[in-house]
Amino acid sequence: MEIFCHHVYEYWKGLRNLILHTAPVSEQGQIEHKLRHHRIPYVIHPIGNGRINVFFGHPDCIAVVSRFGTTDLSKLTDEQDFILGIMLGYDRMKQCARYLKKRPDREELIG
Repeated sequence: MEIFCHHVYEYWKGLRNLILHTAPVSEQGQIEHKLRHHRIPYVIHPIGNGRINVFFGHPDCIAVVSRFGTTDLSKLTDEQDFILGIMLGYDRMKQCARYLKKRPDREELIG
């Protein structure tokens, strides 16, 4: 719960707009209580092996994650994976390189 509390702190300080926290399902009640108490939007996805993925943060970010249509991150489209990485604050250029590596079939820009 210590790392989760630090993530909440980072959200409140404006360091992140969206957080992905993986936790044991046994902590779900505590996590939901804290998020509701602080009125932080969230969505929880079970990922198996007694664990959950907790996405929380800005309402628009949560709405985007909820519209992905899958709770299995390995089944995201390349575009969804790119969007999620950017929203989580990953390095933009590394996300671009990762996307292009996954999608080498795209034409080069001319201009």
